[in-house]
Amino acid sequence: MNTHITCRLILVLVTSAIAAPALAGPEALPTRAGGLQEMSDAELGAMRGRYIVGDNRVAWFGVTMVSDWATTAGQHLQGAMTLGFDLGGARPTVSFQPSVTITAGELPAVAGTGQVDGSGLANVGGLVQAVQVAGDGNTARNGLSLRVRDGTVPALSTDTVTSAELRVDGAQARATLDDGGARVLLQVAGQGAVEQWIDARTIGQSIQLTGDGSRVGNQMQLDLVRQAVPASQSVHQNLMQAIGMTRAGGL
Repeated sequence: MNTHITCRLILVLVTSAIAAPALAGPEALPTRAGGLQEMSDAELGAMRGRYIVGDNRVAWFGVTMVSDWATTAGQHLQGAMTLGFDLGGARPTVSFQPSVTITAGELPAVAGTGQVDGSGLANVGGLVQAVQVAGDGNTARNGLSLRVRDGTVPALSTDTVTSAELRVDGAQARATLDDGGARVLLQVAGQGAVEQWIDARTIGQSIQLTGDGSRVGNQMQLDLVRQAVPASQSVHQNLMQAIGMTRAGGL
């Protein structure tokens, strides 16, 4: 599957899972005399894209981000986070684990002379991957992978920490989770910034370097865990409930 389409589908899936209300039971469904009736094009058009017929569902969605930066001055920065959504219950349960480290360099950092401008990335939706380099001798890489599997849901962390941050000699490493999404950011004064994020609109990786001799990498892994729907929640029954609720207003 195309990576851009896949990532957009993941964003819609998570957003819908958080906002969708539970379906009413069969006893709450409306009935119409005469049995089955053909649905009009208008009704089908209103339903398009809302319901998926299948014998499994996404029970867990996870994101792992790791950003590394080694400067020519000997500094080493790393920011990492794991984000999990357990979608098995009535409402999703969210888990977040941040981690940041900075190793001071043996030499003072030298400010770069190049300039980059990433303001245009704010206008992009879906999957965003960008590398902007204005110095010499740099190595930069963005990597993203998607894994879909059937099986058990990973255990969620019970930690309540929503951010981690370090600042050492003009270097900053930060991993945060807030209402705007989850984000990993590395910055070195005069050298640029390295960033990864996921929010309701985009999944992104950005590298901006204005100095020389840096080795930088962003790696993100997306995980989807599927589980079979219990027999008591047959696909036919759920689809009929959804159709009934959609048509209730016009009966």
